[in-house]
Amino acid sequence: MDQRAVAEESLSGVVAGTLLRSPEATAGVVVLSGSSGRVDVGRARLFANMGVSALALRWFGGQGQIPGICEIPLEIFFAATDRLVGLGCRRIVYVGTSKGAEAALLVAAHDPRIDAVVAISPTSVVWGNIGPGADGVSWPERSSWTLKGLPFPFVPTDPNWKASCVDGLVSYRGLFEHCLTAFKEEAGKAAIPVEDISATVMLVAGGDDALWPSLGFARSIVRRRQDAGKATRLVSGPGAGHRPRSSSHAHGGNDRADADLGRVAWRYIRELL
Repeated sequence: MDQRAVAEESLSGVVAGTLLRSPEATAGVVVLSGSSGRVDVGRARLFANMGVSALALRWFGGQGQIPGICEIPLEIFFAATDRLVGLGCRRIVYVGTSKGAEAALLVAAHDPRIDAVVAISPTSVVWGNIGPGADGVSWPERSSWTLKGLPFPFVPTDPNWKASCVDGLVSYRGLFEHCLTAFKEEAGKAAIPVEDISATVMLVAGGDDALWPSLGFARSIVRRRQDAGKATRLVSGPGAGHRPRSSSHAHGGNDRADADLGRVAWRYIRELL
């Protein structure tokens, strides 16, 4: 694909971010980053160079948007799908990482137009907000997502949890594991309805994820979809950590293990397109 043929457009409004439009593309990818709020133009460009149209979506923290991941309307993602469909894309793929993977799975469970989902370092349940909502307030804890104005059930966090450290950085994996056990009833209600996803689902998870137990979450998704008669591809590496990395908390893994998992995952992602 001639990279010069890819048209780049900055978007604002309901659908914000960067659109990389490939001529005559019949497939479109929505790229969702995690809690950093980064608009992942780099990953979107990889897809665009393969001949698809790619939308690196800014879904919070932008002008006129909710400042944190707090009661984010799923309708934002439906509008992103509308945008790609309007460009003539007949195949829609969502690629989300970490908190973006949570969004991608939840959106796919409520939008049958999505043909495939790639959830990198995923969760199997909805968690509470990260940062402030539209009112500028972070506490008391609320759901990360809403649909038609109604918040989704979520697993609360324990404010009395004592943090552990890995290489001098805080590891939050223990917090998420603790909360799943401490709030079992809430966790059951907060399960992402992956059984309802008609799209092809691919999960990428590292066994040494120090942020949250993404491999355990991924295996739970696989089991529940299998019980519903639906297949799921799980690509994992026992020594790989959480992607993307962060300088503020532990992510686990190492460069080699992370790169090895990334290469294998990329091969399967290309097949989905």
